[in-house]
Amino acid sequence: MSWPLYLALKQLFPTGRRVPFFTFISLVGVALGVAVLIVTLSVMGGFGQEIRRMIVDTAGEIQIKSEAPIRNSTEIIALARQLPEVTGATPTAQGVVMLLMNNKPAFPAVQGVDLEHVEEVVPLQRYLRWGRLADLDDDSIILSAQLAQSLGAGIGSKVELYTPLMLERLRKDEVILPRDFRVVGLFEIGHAQLDSSVVLCTLRTMQDLYGMGHSVHGISLRLRPGADEDAVAAELNRRLPANVRAFTWLDTNQDFLFILRLEKNMLFFLLLFIVVVAGFSVASSLLISVVRKTREIGLLGALGGDARGVALCFCYQGLFIGIAGTALGLALGFAAVAVRNDAVQVFTRLTQSREALERFYMFTEIPAHLALGDLMGIIVSSVLIALVAAVLPAWRAARLKPSEALRSE
Repeated sequence: MSWPLYLALKQLFPTGRRVPFFTFISLVGVALGVAVLIVTLSVMGGFGQEIRRMIVDTAGEIQIKSEAPIRNSTEIIALARQLPEVTGATPTAQGVVMLLMNNKPAFPAVQGVDLEHVEEVVPLQRYLRWGRLADLDDDSIILSAQLAQSLGAGIGSKVELYTPLMLERLRKDEVILPRDFRVVGLFEIGHAQLDSSVVLCTLRTMQDLYGMGHSVHGISLRLRPGADEDAVAAELNRRLPANVRAFTWLDTNQDFLFILRLEKNMLFFLLLFIVVVAGFSVASSLLISVVRKTREIGLLGALGGDARGVALCFCYQGLFIGIAGTALGLALGFAAVAVRNDAVQVFTRLTQSREALERFYMFTEIPAHLALGDLMGIIVSSVLIALVAAVLPAWRAARLKPSEALRSE
């Protein structure tokens, strides 16, 4: 072991004594900053991961769309299935309706699904909490759980659906009566907005409600795991007609995902200042150490220790504080992430704010996911900040002349 490293460890942890106060404060400062970064980026990453899962699960990795309704959906699906990366394809149609039950209205989004192929892309059966997908037919619907709760609907309930087609026909002096449907299932995805505003029906029903004939609004594709969505979309666009285009889930949600990444990066930048403040604490404690040990530093120079070795002694202290504080912060951060939902449940019970939390954050639980790149960014940044904080004290100590340092009181 080199003498600068040995002296650095002896100053941080003197033999027979407890950890010095300034060392403890510096370690805790770095650890708290790292822990806050771990918790924040884990939660932000969890929201991003959860949103990606919901988008892919409800719409597939690629959506084929057109400015007008797609009439030749069968041919386009056959063309898409020719690609080896495509494992599933299903046509979809969506719109907005007015749903009425016991004179209580709601205005949910309605989505028509092809019962024969929908499970190839969207795992609806996984999200059904009551009822079966096999019970869905042209005279029935499936409601999202919170929508059903707000209406007081359950399995077997009767509801009426009003569509924009009724207004269009009314202008032509034609009257279309609302259609009666029975509820055969309730689904819950875990996203408050989707769970409170979506109705599922068969594709034929949706085409009748909007007067679309055999047209559809889009085609959703599921890809094999590990497939490159951009490459598959580019290949499809080379084969599809000019008025029909393929979009990845990233393309269709580009603005929202950009805002999510921007928020995460801004939070990382702002919360990194906690570690920067801890870095000032490291620098202050080491500067105090330089002042207190001026004569010892002079003695090292008199015994043959060079300025580089003296500087390394303090740099090693900053590096060790950075590494140890980061390790402690990682342990605290991951422990906090592990109990995040328990802590939130206790908080919501005490404040009776569970419904408000679900309504504004749109998740029934707080997800967590920390990407490897984010983790490495936290570790490298915190260690570098502590190391840079030690540079000034090291420079100050290296400039001391042995003769002047030994005369210091």
